[in-house]
Amino acid sequence: MKKPSGAFTFVEILAALIFLAILIPAILEGLTLSSRAAVTAERSALAAELAQNKLGELMLNDEWASGENKGEFGEALPGMRWEVTQSSWDMDSMTLLKLEVFFQVQGQEKSVSLSTLVDPNAAGATTSTSSSASSGQSSIY
Repeated sequence: MKKPSGAFTFVEILAALIFLAILIPAILEGLTLSSRAAVTAERSALAAELAQNKLGELMLNDEWASGENKGEFGEALPGMRWEVTQSSWDMDSMTLLKLEVFFQVQGQEKSVSLSTLVDPNAAGATTSTSSSASSGQSSIY
């Protein structure tokens, strides 16, 4: 009688290679998605901080009423730009300021938005602030 050897058969090796051929692309896709999510989260956090700072800067000296309504953050932050829109608030004589910061993630433009209410009659009065982040058509609140 022959003793069974400890080696793998050709069929077992072939089955293992086929399993790896299926598994490796799925793992790489997962790594790519997690990397993209990490970059998006990092840039969204930076954009929210920049939006908060810019909105505070515009409100500090009432620049929102007479200053520029769009701009860039300079050479230190290439590709990041901001826009301010104003609209009247339905209740009271308040003005709704919405500051949106735009940035690129792997060729797609995404944005973070911050809004606040100001009283044009009282210098620098703020009543509430809210924020949102969006990517193309969808929004995260």
